[in-house]
Amino acid sequence: MFGLSSATIWWVAAGIVVAAELSTGTFYLLMMALGLACGAIAAHLGLSESTQIACAAIVGGGATAAWHWQRSRRPRDLPARENRDVNLDVGERVHVTDWAADGTARVTYRGSGWPARLAPGAVAGPGDHDIVAVEGNWLVLAPRTDRN
Repeated sequence: MFGLSSATIWWVAAGIVVAAELSTGTFYLLMMALGLACGAIAAHLGLSESTQIACAAIVGGGATAAWHWQRSRRPRDLPARENRDVNLDVGERVHVTDWAADGTARVTYRGSGWPARLAPGAVAGPGDHDIVAVEGNWLVLAPRTDRN
């Protein structure tokens, strides 16, 4: 094809897949690029085209399957509204003076008034509460468990 060696074609394909990964952020494409690089190495070793394809498929497919298996064993991240890594307000303390009958309150946090609502399953009562989630401009609160 265009006078290029098999190894060059494999390397170009690997480069294209790496470029696609950089533009999409899909880590699985890097695993496929690893397989294509193994196909290129097989071509450099002078192995047959069918062996090159088999090497690329086994390494690329195996690396993709191994990465998928490893990710499936990892605990899932919290949704962004509850994840302190995404929203630094989660876990902070606020003081509630009183709750409305509908489970909402107005609290002072970071120097301004915020609307707040009670987390599902939490019991309304005055005192210190933890921010367990942020939904738009609403703070979702649960009673503070450690009263230190």
